[in-house]
Amino acid sequence: MNDDSTTTISEPVPRPVGSLGRRLVLATLGFCLLFTLATVGLRTWTAWQNNLAEMNAELALIDQVFRSTLSKAIWEMDSDSLHSQLDSVVQAAPIGRVELRIIRAGREPELVQRQRGEQPAEHRAPRLQHQLSYEPYAGASETVGELVLEGNEELLWERMLAEVYDIVITQVIQSLLLAGLIMWMFNRTVTLHVRRIARHLTRLTPDNLDRSLRLDRSPKRHDELSLLEGGVNSLQAKLSAYLERQHQDELALAAHRDRLAELVEERTAELRAANVQLEELSRSDPLTGLANRRQFDEIKEVEFRRALRQDQPLAVLMCDVDFFKRYNDHYGHAQGDQCLRMVADTLQSVFARAGEVVARLGGEEFVVLLPGVDAEAARRAAVRLQQRLAERELPHEASAVSPYVTFSIGLAVLDPDTMDQFDQLLHRADEALYRAKTHGRNCISA
Repeated sequence: MNDDSTTTISEPVPRPVGSLGRRLVLATLGFCLLFTLATVGLRTWTAWQNNLAEMNAELALIDQVFRSTLSKAIWEMDSDSLHSQLDSVVQAAPIGRVELRIIRAGREPELVQRQRGEQPAEHRAPRLQHQLSYEPYAGASETVGELVLEGNEELLWERMLAEVYDIVITQVIQSLLLAGLIMWMFNRTVTLHVRRIARHLTRLTPDNLDRSLRLDRSPKRHDELSLLEGGVNSLQAKLSAYLERQHQDELALAAHRDRLAELVEERTAELRAANVQLEELSRSDPLTGLANRRQFDEIKEVEFRRALRQDQPLAVLMCDVDFFKRYNDHYGHAQGDQCLRMVADTLQSVFARAGEVVARLGGEEFVVLLPGVDAEAARRAAVRLQQRLAERELPHEASAVSPYVTFSIGLAVLDPDTMDQFDQLLHRADEALYRAKTHGRNCISA
């Protein structure tokens, strides 16, 4: 039986061609998404660390600003000043909480706290703890308390959220731009020539930098690939020149290194000199140039202990310009400042021996410390001071005792049997000054 049926041979069905561009786009977007997440996480962690470091630096600066004044307030038991300074500290934006533990000999530590609003139970803001010490005189240091500064967590989170928002926005924009750039490069169909360039660059070594890149393209096609070809060849030429120049620079660097060390040493010496000058300025009165209260407080205890230890006399003169308020009211404050400078110059001209200290305690009040001087010699020095001031004839029309500027002087000398602190001697001199004022001024009272 003949079989008239025919056998149909099916042709292979062509597989659908996938779009390489589509795959590249999806792969690029997936990579950009992962890259964005990783980068955002890393930059967020870095921003957190930077914010912690910044707040910690702010706490350190606040601690540096208030440390000495808090120590002084604790030492002098100035409660009003202490609480005022703590209120000022807690008002600073980086501060969330302040804790001050006051330590006094023979007493239980006293705890003083200040807090800004409600603080969370789990505190992530930085915390700075520092002991407070006070130096009543040179060479002595007493621990008076412990200061704890806690950062403002609310401010920390506000800064952090603002930075995270910027990080996410910028990173998303960067990722989208990167994906678009990759798609554009692929659509320009430069794969073949990029591979050729890659092979050329792979074979490059410092020895064959003179071998130029040549692409098999029509010379009429002057586009980005032509620029890239010229750029690679230009880069090779520059790299060759750079390697030669680098060798020369390394030789020059060795010569400059020694010079740099010399410059660093010179700048260090200048900085030391500046620090010394700054220390001198902090210990002198800016108006008169005399020693200020701080320097006088440092010197007085040293001289007092030396006088007791070596059984030597010690005298103090408390000097006050008579009717100085009237002088300011009559001549003006600018002329009053000039008068104080001239009075200070007179004091320095009289008391210029080694060891003699002239200081301005404030306003028109001056003090003279005379080591090794007994009562009689101190009185002669006070008389000499009044005479020297009278010779200058500084006009004072508002004075009730003289047409010229005059001094009231209180004199006191050390009595080792009744005095064991310098303040007792200073108090005696102050009482003597008061008597000189009440007895008509322009006189010396001992």
